[in-house]
Amino acid sequence: MSNRILWADDEIDQLTSHIIFLKNKGFEITPVSNGEDAVTMISDHPYDLVFLDEQMPGMDGLRTLQKIKEIRPTLPVVMITKSEEESIMEDAIGSQISDYLIKPVNPNQILLTVKRLLDRRRLQNEKSAQTYLRQFNKLSKRFNTETTWQEWIEIYRQLTRWDMDLDAEDEALQQVLADQIQEGNQAFGKFIESEYKNWMDRDSQDRPNLSPDVMDRYVFPRLSKNKPVFFFLIDCMRYDQWLLFELVLSRHYSISTDFYYSILPTATPYSRNAIFSGMMPLEIKEKYPELWEVGQNENSLNRHEQELLGRLLKERGLETSFKYEKVLHAEEGRSLASKILEFTQTGLTTIVYNFVDTLVHSRSSSDVLKELAPNESAFRSLTRSWFEHSSLLRMLQELSDEDVTVVITTDHGSVRSLRDARVYGDRDTATNLRYKFGRNIQTEGNTAIHITRPEEYMLPVEPPANNFLIARENFYFVYPTNYHKYQNRYRDTFQHGGATMEEMILPVATLKPR
Repeated sequence: MSNRILWADDEIDQLTSHIIFLKNKGFEITPVSNGEDAVTMISDHPYDLVFLDEQMPGMDGLRTLQKIKEIRPTLPVVMITKSEEESIMEDAIGSQISDYLIKPVNPNQILLTVKRLLDRRRLQNEKSAQTYLRQFNKLSKRFNTETTWQEWIEIYRQLTRWDMDLDAEDEALQQVLADQIQEGNQAFGKFIESEYKNWMDRDSQDRPNLSPDVMDRYVFPRLSKNKPVFFFLIDCMRYDQWLLFELVLSRHYSISTDFYYSILPTATPYSRNAIFSGMMPLEIKEKYPELWEVGQNENSLNRHEQELLGRLLKERGLETSFKYEKVLHAEEGRSLASKILEFTQTGLTTIVYNFVDTLVHSRSSSDVLKELAPNESAFRSLTRSWFEHSSLLRMLQELSDEDVTVVITTDHGSVRSLRDARVYGDRDTATNLRYKFGRNIQTEGNTAIHITRPEEYMLPVEPPANNFLIARENFYFVYPTNYHKYQNRYRDTFQHGGATMEEMILPVATLKPR
């Protein structure tokens, strides 16, 4: 497959001989005459390299470069300029150009630049693959019963980085990594089954921060009379997705990322209510029975979150003004973005964004989305595309010019579910495919963590329900009735509720404007 090069120059017609020369060398060239068209082409098509004229009318080269880097941060860009002023090149280099050339340029000069940059990328990819394969055994040896919760965070970070670094590698290597991630999740499930119940002891000195700790640990300490805090919760955001968001936001903010563990089940009615109440689900039910809905499900929309947060602030003695907003639809996001600066007069502004979760559920029922995002890599790209054009990003860009603190996290992640497991017993009210609760429900093999005493896991159940199933690895639950119908419908969908690294180990980032 030939390398694809985009060449943007307002005098592109005068470069026909250069373009023909490169085409004869086997390169595919797309010529455009302005920055706006260049940005559009980068948004819509994959390119390996960009030649960019610095002096173009309208959107000049430096502004176009900025837009390109927002869309494709790692795409190599060569700046071509008539000017030899050092300040211009300093600006360009500061914006992460790969090289620059002074006009006039000759075809061989262009060819050498192309080969050097594209060969460097190939060599970097080869080096990444070699490094991963050398570290493969060392990483796998860490998947054992002695691994601590801190080490599991580091393991997950490494696996995620490899998953992203090896995106462009061959299918065989990607399969090796996918198998290792599955092996890791198999060991992680055993770790959670062994250790999770011990974490219910709040006085334990050896447990991670959990969902009920998020506000106390990451948000409340940053409240002050003079600096407002904005807390964004992006529903169902995985760590790999956050890394892409972080790339875009790093131009505007200094970012520090920590991690916490979601409670089980890793599903909105449990994990998000735990965040805003500062309590485990059983504690919520016992203390605020009117706020814990019997038979609640993913469609309940957690409509008591604002009240739970208000009560938590009062219990902590935090006399600060607060606002709570939830964005379920694009229009709500646009409306909120238009007035976001008004909230800088509020002590704590909490905004819940449901789009990533909506995308997960939409992909489950849409053949078009499954085709657009057939795997984790493509799903990341789809999520990144949303973020780059979202009202959420516009809000964060606006806030980067203010004296505020921003905290961003999620309530749970998701996992690509590829293997089905039959569930036997009474049907229950939980619609999620990665967890079930009911009366004596069972599943086959070693596909789930079986919780027979929910109170020991701080989980409430309503009689006659008396147990929970929490899916391991990449399994999803299917009832024997209409088994093949639902097996085919939900295979290869992103789901949450279970016990995997992707669902439980979650980023929480603190952002301070540069």
